[in-house]
Amino acid sequence: MRNVICFTFLPLLLLLCFEPTFQQLSLRTERVALLNLRSSLGLRSKDWPIKADPCSVWNGIQCQNGRVVGINVSGFRRTRIGSRNPQFVVDALANLTLLQSFNASNFLLPGVIPDWFGSSLKSLQVLDLRFCSILGPIPLSFGNLANLTSLYLSNNELNGTIPASIGQLIQLSVLDLSHNELTGSIPLSFSSLGNLSFLDLSSNRLDGSIPTLIGSIRQLQNLNLSSNNINSSLPASLGDLGRLVDLDLSFNKLSGLLPQDLRSMSRLQRMVIGNNLLGGSLPEDLFPSLRQLQALVLNDNAFTGAVPDVLFLMPGLRLLDISGNNFTGMLPNSSSALNSTGGTLNISRNMFYGSLMPVIGRFSAVDLSGNYFEGRVPNFVPRDASLESNCLQNVSSQRTLADCSAFYTEKGLSFDNFGKPNSVQPPLTEKSGKNNKRVIILASVLGGVGFIVLLVLLVMLLFLYIGGKRATGNQRGVSVGPIPTGSSEPPPGLSINFASLGDVFTDKQLLQATGGLSDENLIKLGHSGDLFRGVLDNGANVVIKKIDLRTVKKETYLVELDLFSKVSHTRLVPLLGHCLDNEHEKYLIYKYMPNGDLASSLVRKTNGDDENIQSLDWITRLKIALGAAEGLAYMHHECSPPLVHRDVQASSILLDDKFEVRLGSLSEVCAQDGDSHQNRISRLLRLPQSSEQGSSGSQTSVCSYDVYCFGKVLLELVTGKVGISATPDTQLKEFYDQTFPYISIHDKEMVSKIIDPNLIFDEDFLEEVWAMAVVAKSCLNPKPSRRPQMRYILKALENPLKVVREESSGSARLRATSSRSWNAALFGSWRQSLSDLTVLPAATMSKAVGGSFKQSGTSGSQGSGQNNSGEASRRRHSKEIFPEPPDEQGERAEYHYQ
Repeated sequence: MRNVICFTFLPLLLLLCFEPTFQQLSLRTERVALLNLRSSLGLRSKDWPIKADPCSVWNGIQCQNGRVVGINVSGFRRTRIGSRNPQFVVDALANLTLLQSFNASNFLLPGVIPDWFGSSLKSLQVLDLRFCSILGPIPLSFGNLANLTSLYLSNNELNGTIPASIGQLIQLSVLDLSHNELTGSIPLSFSSLGNLSFLDLSSNRLDGSIPTLIGSIRQLQNLNLSSNNINSSLPASLGDLGRLVDLDLSFNKLSGLLPQDLRSMSRLQRMVIGNNLLGGSLPEDLFPSLRQLQALVLNDNAFTGAVPDVLFLMPGLRLLDISGNNFTGMLPNSSSALNSTGGTLNISRNMFYGSLMPVIGRFSAVDLSGNYFEGRVPNFVPRDASLESNCLQNVSSQRTLADCSAFYTEKGLSFDNFGKPNSVQPPLTEKSGKNNKRVIILASVLGGVGFIVLLVLLVMLLFLYIGGKRATGNQRGVSVGPIPTGSSEPPPGLSINFASLGDVFTDKQLLQATGGLSDENLIKLGHSGDLFRGVLDNGANVVIKKIDLRTVKKETYLVELDLFSKVSHTRLVPLLGHCLDNEHEKYLIYKYMPNGDLASSLVRKTNGDDENIQSLDWITRLKIALGAAEGLAYMHHECSPPLVHRDVQASSILLDDKFEVRLGSLSEVCAQDGDSHQNRISRLLRLPQSSEQGSSGSQTSVCSYDVYCFGKVLLELVTGKVGISATPDTQLKEFYDQTFPYISIHDKEMVSKIIDPNLIFDEDFLEEVWAMAVVAKSCLNPKPSRRPQMRYILKALENPLKVVREESSGSARLRATSSRSWNAALFGSWRQSLSDLTVLPAATMSKAVGGSFKQSGTSGSQGSGQNNSGEASRRRHSKEIFPEPPDEQGERAEYHYQ
């Protein structure tokens, strides 16, 4: 009986002794607040069922003692109705007074963060709003969130300055404001954040200096200020960050020396300070103290002198990139670190010399290009190492003998002559003396024949030269005016008409226009001169380029003047005048472009109406692409010989007040190799051509190089990835690998995965974006001969819908097109074959009827030049867009730069 009673009451005893594992929401006000939040965010019943208890059933709700303390809607999906008009409406959070964590990362919340966040959520400890499309400034009230430990606001569209009130958050451990559009300087109040361990302000528009008090943030382990406009020197107080593990200051305008005080950062594992303006030599005693260093990136600065041997010998160093500087010296002759394998070494584009040493063998990926190494290539050098532009034996694409000999002579050393021995004639013997007469007779005969052949050849070349002179003599001549006092005599081959180069200014006028060339008027430091904003006496806004001949080659500005004296086109930036009186400093005056360049305008936030915008709309982007293509097509096809820009990138595409394109950065323009009389002679005599290489692997002095660079600009317009066109190909391989698979002539929807997420477009615009992506991919063909000519690119951009609709139709007419047709000119080798084209059902594709295309009745894209009446397109047919290329001879009309 006793056992029966025990077993009967056992479940009751267990229920009384153990508390349930779930809890219910205790306050009705908080339940109402959650229901209102559910409604304003448009959440689905699957995640937050309306009849269930939030604490026990709702996803992402965390409760404590029946009160809501955490909300996580990261990655949630909205209902159909909620997806139509998503907004930053979270007013219900104000009633959750004990809320400690709110995570809405990757949940679309377009709008401004309300100011009440800082006054109502006093218990908040973690706020995560990454990838939410948030707009506007960071509220000043955030300084009232005294309990906040982690603040994540990265990858949004925040603007304005960083509020100094954030320095009041003394409990803050993580602050991530990266990938926004924040401006101004880093607040000095950040020095009060004693508990901060992670600070990321990268990819904004911050300027000013790095606060000297930053060293007082002693707990800091990760500091990332990269991709801003910070223009100060490196403060020595950075060395006080003894716990720092990761330091990234790349892609700024930092100048000065690398402080030796950084040696105190004994825990540092990664130091990235590339793409700045730092100079001087590296401190000898800096790196031995950084024993945990695994990655050191100092590329594209202005460092000089020798590199400390310890950098090549540190066993833990897995990445060493010091490329693009002025380092010199020989590699250390040591093999002490050969037991360490793997890692990357990039010392390209410096002035290292001597033999290749075994220390290279510890790295698996090696780039030694652009130096002066000599001798044979040992076996310890990786097979895929980049060795071009050196002085090595039995390796292709090396420097010339004259270049190598001059360098080693300047160093007081002897060059090995690429391993070729000096020719020494052996002494004659008595036996060979009997044959001397035969040899002399035979040599005389052969010499006579050779002389006759050479004479005939010279006569032929003379006729070619005279014929060329007659051809150019029939064109409109260019008269050369008097050379102004103080100007340099043009180098041979340049005949500059100074009378056609606008007004002549004095030093005094230009100094007055620019406020004495003050830093406030400095636009940027260019490779061919520094650009300043100025206002002339008549009130005209201008851009003045100061060219210091002590640091810039004289031919640079003379070539630009020669170009402007003979070329006139609306797509080239207007030259208003010049000042050439000063012996060492020359000035060129250009028309001011109110919208700057494409590199800065693509993500500009205000337009003429002072409305907030996030990026250029598609119509404007297409307009810019067309304008740039027009300018390049003029240079390539309407000038004789064809002109190559050689510096096509977003920063060289200038924009006036109506976003009309004016091509700038013209100091690198040259005539295309192979069309001058000199190159005709070179080809006839089989002389070697210039080996100057571009990032695309082709000669930079040919039009196909411009096409390649223009393809990068188009890709930048499509993807919205600012900086693609200015980035070397060696750093874009991963981007290309991730992007190109989504650009297919057969599938329109795939391209939507790489389109700029800020770009708003309809179905017609999507086809135009698709077409531009296809054209960009064809321009980026690694084989220069397979890239389309610029005139074909221009016609494709003028008629983008023709490109994709005709190419994807798979019609019989397309299959019958010859290999030299427009599609071959445009698409080249990346399209494997015409038979691979997907044949769409006849009802779903545009049909060729009587040589024209039938258009649907929907309204077209304004940016592509279509009308809105629904009538058939009046654009040119495909054979007019991409005509059959004529024969090589007589193909180009002869113009003399006019």
